[in-house]
Amino acid sequence: MNKTFVLLTAVLAATPVFAQKLVIKGSDTLGAKLVPQLAEEYKARHPGVAFEIAAEGSTTGIAAIIDGTAQIGMSSRRAKPTEMSAAQAKGVSMKPTIVAYDGIAVIVNENNPLSSLSKRQIEQIFTGDVTDWSAVGGQPGRISIYTRNTSSGTYSDFKDLAMKKRDYASSSQKMAGNEQIAAEVGRNPNGIGYVGLAYDQAPGIKVIAIDGATPSKESVLAKKYPYARPTFYYTNGEPSGEAAKFVEFTLSDDGQRIASQVGFVPVR
Repeated sequence: MNKTFVLLTAVLAATPVFAQKLVIKGSDTLGAKLVPQLAEEYKARHPGVAFEIAAEGSTTGIAAIIDGTAQIGMSSRRAKPTEMSAAQAKGVSMKPTIVAYDGIAVIVNENNPLSSLSKRQIEQIFTGDVTDWSAVGGQPGRISIYTRNTSSGTYSDFKDLAMKKRDYASSSQKMAGNEQIAAEVGRNPNGIGYVGLAYDQAPGIKVIAIDGATPSKESVLAKKYPYARPTFYYTNGEPSGEAAKFVEFTLSDDGQRIASQVGFVPVR
């Protein structure tokens, strides 16, 4: 046998062959922790699969499905009517799959003496109607509001769930992700923000009860926590190939166990 052929065969056998690269874009809530952990476990079971994960906000995930630049779009909100129309215009069928449930936890600095606020007070704070902690029973100090940026599904969901769809206070500071909000609130004694359940154990922060209800797996499932919501994978119609297998893995007992360990509420 030709020695060159034998050598080439040996090199190819030793080189990892990626049968499929799965591109997943969108939500930071899903994409900063949960989906990377799911991907690592999936790769351990399917060594021929590579992942490209970009967690830059739900809007980017939905746009990626419309534009065909990702097989899966992560989103912590439902697609808007304008997005559905844009998809339809391009012949894209936006299919949502609920992959886990989440609660948007309102967080303050660990040294803040408050432990509970009402839904009305939360609305007043985040819209800028109230600007000093003393107005809601806290110690005097100008409230510093930290929110997600406008491409975030959590940014939109919080407006719907907590602010009666009103605009955020002009003084609010927009952050790229959950971890950035938690870090800023942890550094600022007058800070307040919100994060998904998977991020509410960050150092320097504490979770505020809303009308006596704290976000937990139990309160989210029982719909007792007011700022609970589903999270989604979006695909162009029924997923196929490796994307379909990854969606199936996410919804499997093993995938949902990972979701629970990360801090999400499983779909079952």
